[in-house]
Amino acid sequence: MGMDAEKRARRQSRRIIISEALMVITVIVTVMILAFVVSGYWVGSDFKIERQGLLQIYSTPTGADIEVDGNPTSWLQRTNTSKTLAAGEHTIKLTKENYDSWSRTINITEGLLYRLHYPRLFLLNRLQETAYDSSANLASVSPDRNQMLLLNNTTSWELVNLDTEEIKPTILDLSEVLPFVSRAEGAKVGLFSGTVLDAEWAADNDHLLLKLSGEDKVNWVLLSTKNPSNSINLSKDFNADFEKIKILDQSANNLLVVLNGNLHRIDVSSKQISAVLISNITSFDFYEQNIVFVAKDTKTDKYYVGSSKIGSEEIVKLVEDLDAPKRAVVTKFYDDEYIGLISDNSIELYLKKDFAPKSAFTLSFNPEEIKVGAAGEAIVMFSGGHIATLDMEAQELYEWNTETNTFGWLDSSMVYAVKDGVLNVYDFNGLNHRELSKNVSSHFPVTITADKYLYYFRDGSLIREYLFEK
Repeated sequence: MGMDAEKRARRQSRRIIISEALMVITVIVTVMILAFVVSGYWVGSDFKIERQGLLQIYSTPTGADIEVDGNPTSWLQRTNTSKTLAAGEHTIKLTKENYDSWSRTINITEGLLYRLHYPRLFLLNRLQETAYDSSANLASVSPDRNQMLLLNNTTSWELVNLDTEEIKPTILDLSEVLPFVSRAEGAKVGLFSGTVLDAEWAADNDHLLLKLSGEDKVNWVLLSTKNPSNSINLSKDFNADFEKIKILDQSANNLLVVLNGNLHRIDVSSKQISAVLISNITSFDFYEQNIVFVAKDTKTDKYYVGSSKIGSEEIVKLVEDLDAPKRAVVTKFYDDEYIGLISDNSIELYLKKDFAPKSAFTLSFNPEEIKVGAAGEAIVMFSGGHIATLDMEAQELYEWNTETNTFGWLDSSMVYAVKDGVLNVYDFNGLNHRELSKNVSSHFPVTITADKYLYYFRDGSLIREYLFEK
């Protein structure tokens, strides 16, 4: 009896040991398989091991149906998700009931992540209404696209909040800061006879740098939309003919200015201008406190590309002995910072941290202006309606034409162009061209606010279209 119990105990112990060993082996194999899959490896239909890439896809609105290479997917049914795909070329199409469609052919690289975060689908039958009747002859939209400044030929401008059902303007009295103003005796509002050449908003959405011309001169005004009385006419206060000014920080308290060909910094609160930071500068850009610039070396009569940090006198020369100046642009895309050097017909891209070459592309035209997408997803170069877009995700250059010079950014990733009163929209690379609305004014901006409203002007009125089913 005792021996039988002992045998049963030994057999039970062996079963437990074997069972636990199998469990451990199963866990190890499962972890190995998961690591294998996470690393992008998979067993193909021919039972060969192949390495895949990862697609991460979002859309506005969310919940769009996904087709890959013309086939609906059971494993990738809705947007705002991630999934592995076999390396190679794939056509992605997004559809949603009552909305238009979006598609793009992408190239998945084995072991790497490809991000599609910008696709937008538009509601087909959008409710349209007049949001506000305005006497403005110009308008400017804030970086967050929630505010619009309406400018006219007086010293009384309007600021409107776009993210509300009822538009109620705030009146800004700019009689003490605007130049090129005449006022009749006893009049509260003066007449502004100048021309707005450029308008740059600060990241706080409360300050606006205006470049104004009139009476054969240029004035730079830093406008405070929250407290107009705190606005500053920089040209007048510093008694200087600035050639270029850029806002350096979020609150517009620090500015970078070019005066007599040299770069300085202005502290707005103390109204102090620094000594020369960089001499003989031809172009510059910055990210946070790091400046990348192109300047002329007067000793060699050649140009060089350099970098410097605000507050430091050290200048690092990245490229020297250039026969002609290039234009420098700095951008950040996800975790990496890049420097772009643009000459007449080319763009060279470098990683900023060690100035390692990333890619180079040839352009068919000489860009007149350069802009970086709000999310750093693209460097856009244009001359008239001819556009070249460097897609930072795909590392590909796209050249395309809007067929009109009247265009701008609809949101952080889309470009709009108004031709013959028709509002055309494109992805930043020129793909997914769609016609949205008619009788749109080409002299005013078009914008999307909070992914809810599409705004544009028609015959002096601010028109709102709803991007959702109301």
